[in-house]
Amino acid sequence: MLNILEKMSSQIVFWSAWIIIPLIMEIIPSFFGFLVLLRKRLKYSADPELLYNPEISIIIPVYNSADTLEMCINSIVESDYPIDKIGILLVNNGSKDHSFDIYKRYQEEHPEINMKWMNSKQGKSKALNMALFNSKGKYIIHIDSDGILHANALSNLIKRFEAHSNIHCMTGTILTNPDSIDNTLKFTKRLMQKIEFFEYAQAFLAGRNFEAEWNNIFTMSGAFSAFRKSTILKTQLYNTETVCEDTHITFQVRRLLKKRIDICENAIFFVEPIESMDTLYVQRQRWQRGELEVAHMFPDKRKFSMNFMTKLLLYDHTFAFPRMIWYFALICLTFMNYPFSFIIRSVVLIYFLYCISSFLSYLNICSYLKWDGRLRRFYARKFILIFCLPIFNFIVYWFRMAGIINSIKIQSQWKTKSFQEECGTCKQIMKNDFKMIGVVVNKIRQCITTGK
Repeated sequence: MLNILEKMSSQIVFWSAWIIIPLIMEIIPSFFGFLVLLRKRLKYSADPELLYNPEISIIIPVYNSADTLEMCINSIVESDYPIDKIGILLVNNGSKDHSFDIYKRYQEEHPEINMKWMNSKQGKSKALNMALFNSKGKYIIHIDSDGILHANALSNLIKRFEAHSNIHCMTGTILTNPDSIDNTLKFTKRLMQKIEFFEYAQAFLAGRNFEAEWNNIFTMSGAFSAFRKSTILKTQLYNTETVCEDTHITFQVRRLLKKRIDICENAIFFVEPIESMDTLYVQRQRWQRGELEVAHMFPDKRKFSMNFMTKLLLYDHTFAFPRMIWYFALICLTFMNYPFSFIIRSVVLIYFLYCISSFLSYLNICSYLKWDGRLRRFYARKFILIFCLPIFNFIVYWFRMAGIINSIKIQSQWKTKSFQEECGTCKQIMKNDFKMIGVVVNKIRQCITTGK
């Protein structure tokens, strides 16, 4: 009887310790987030139609964008917002291709469009700042040159601004382009891109939508964000000392100006899906580095309970190391007399808890995409990817961990080593280390042989 009680207590301790980190960091917040987003959706009422169409300025940074620039401009021209109320500023940051020829030809074919070309060779942040000072619209919208706007994106943004005077800046919703995903021929690559689409949908329509309820959006997307001109010109503008100038401008608006930042969930900008694991690795490392850099630029001496940034960094980074230890503990458990089948069952249980978390977000996102039947069908039919997302997030976690480590030992720069380059560096380091061990062993042998 005593042995049975000891075994039961041991298993209870094991299970409670084993699932505490995923429960605290992922599962419980997902249930709470589901309820918050459900309540938000139930009380949501459509933004009223515009009584007039205010003038807007769209800034597009251009760097070797010849392959995508025309497609991007077309999406603006073909949107449902009146073209005579749109001013387009193309800011060239030292392109070496024929991007200017694309602009020139487009301007000749569409003389009715208010479009200007500006040259800058001082980096992306300074190029954006120059465009800000030359913009004339009531609202300023920043989009990247390698994506396309949803036809209703601009009008939905302006409706939200006009209906809510307390909103000063907004991030749009970023999704990968469904057409590009469907046109991908290789199965494994297409699967990875579908999972990425799923991840983007959860990040914006669930994650940032939830953050917006508490005015806690950490980053307005640099690919698609919008500002009241009267607000952004009161900031210190885009910063040149970080690879994440979008996060920096977000902090300025909230921390320095004390203004509200929101998300427009029905203003969508489509970006191209990732091409490879290398691309994903570089992208996530850059995001991670930028997050840390900006947090360092905005230290907060307020109480912990009042500081959302400190909470987020604690959650996102301080807990990252216990989570890493938790992963490695899988190996250690086999040396602690735990049956291998017992360990497998625990991993499967936690995996299904993550799947339940993904499923709750899936339900919310399907609800938020009701306004666009085609997008909703594209997302809803990929229900099976709920079971792939935890694995994808696991891979991304290690990429982000590499970003944290590299941010400590490598100076800030836009170009980051790819996954293959990092692997090559690791192999070279291991090779050199083993070579050094061999040298030491040979010296010891010589000492033993010669007796010196």
